[in-house]
Amino acid sequence: MIRNFPLLVLGAAALAACNPKPETLTARDDDPMAEELANAAPVELPPAIAASKTYRCKDNSLVTIDWMQGGKAANLRVGKSTTPTALAAAAEGEGLSAADGTKLSGSATAGSVSLTLPGKGAQSCKA
Repeated sequence: MIRNFPLLVLGAAALAACNPKPETLTARDDDPMAEELANAAPVELPPAIAASKTYRCKDNSLVTIDWMQGGKAANLRVGKSTTPTALAAAAEGEGLSAADGTKLSGSATAGSVSLTLPGKGAQSCKA
């Protein structure tokens, strides 16, 4: 009994430190961000992939193009590269281009596209 006495005193001290009053939680009806959310611009989701095609180009290289819905964007992979180059429409009817100078004209439904890579001339690529 004497050996258990310090444990009993320690347990009693721990329980005595608790607050015996019940804690009341109340829900708030007002949202502090309600006005900001009501005035926020609508969110536009990124386009989904409409088609993914592999093309053989005139210089015998392979390119994979993920065509996005709407025809205003595409992701281009050259060879075995896993990092895509994002292409976007600059102006209506001019095809897709990237900041590094890559240019692509064609569509997901066409059998061939015209591709210009940085440091290379324009070449035809067939599906």
